[in-house]
Amino acid sequence: MRVLLTGHLGFVGRHLHAAMDARGWYVTGIDLADGRDALDFFRRDDSTWNLAIHAAAIVGGRASIDGSPLGVATNLALDAWYMRWLIRTGTPRAVYFSSSAAYPVALQQPGDVRRLYEEDINLSYMEEPDATYGWAKLTGEKLAAYAEAEGCRILIPRPFSGFGEDQDEAYPFPAFIQRAKRRDDPFEIWGSGDSTRDWIHIDDLVGATLALLDADVTGPVNLGWGRATSFDDLARIVCTAAGYQPHLKHRADAPRGVHHRVSAPSRMLNHYVPTVTLEEGVRRALNA
Repeated sequence: MRVLLTGHLGFVGRHLHAAMDARGWYVTGIDLADGRDALDFFRRDDSTWNLAIHAAAIVGGRASIDGSPLGVATNLALDAWYMRWLIRTGTPRAVYFSSSAAYPVALQQPGDVRRLYEEDINLSYMEEPDATYGWAKLTGEKLAAYAEAEGCRILIPRPFSGFGEDQDEAYPFPAFIQRAKRRDDPFEIWGSGDSTRDWIHIDDLVGATLALLDADVTGPVNLGWGRATSFDDLARIVCTAAGYQPHLKHRADAPRGVHHRVSAPSRMLNHYVPTVTLEEGVRRALNA
């Protein structure tokens, strides 16, 4: 198996790379961090591959999504050139990492938690997603449909809140872990604390992606547990595991994103059942 993997030094990319190496696949990685720009590659390269996985993107947590909308929007060009490259090279199988940010924000408001199904995105009538990052991913999915029409079979994972012990602290999970390791009191939480997310460990995110490839699945698939966990509850889980009970301090002035973002993971569960619970992931991270 000859595989191209963009963003291979990023959080998702490096774990995918390790898992494919363990399978004995021949993986070529491209990442800005090692001086290779995927955008330049897609514009100039004409080589052939059995599989291409596009995990490169500009994103850096909520502060980046809200604070650098034009920077994040450059993903539009990167994704467009990826799809053009797939068609030009005749690559038969591909993965385009989308995001739960592509879902309509109207379905993620305060009130009862509404689980998000793959069918909630209608590419013929695209509703407002989450900021320019969501627009880039939603547009990427639309472009993937054009590449599929030219013969490339494309899997589109939509990860929900991926987490792991080696994730950058710009994201909520590692930020909470570091606060607990420092035994911060008060313990700071952005927003009101009652908004929810659906957490999936990086081992399961990678495991699900490879299982879906093995099953030759195409199109969008939610990657998540379907478990709604509020940020207050996440803080309590982390602090209890760390052995202390601080006061929770909510920052109403900080970026917070949508209120509820929880998956309906039935399509994934047909091929892969996650194994690393949030509590186990917290334990691993605190001990890392």
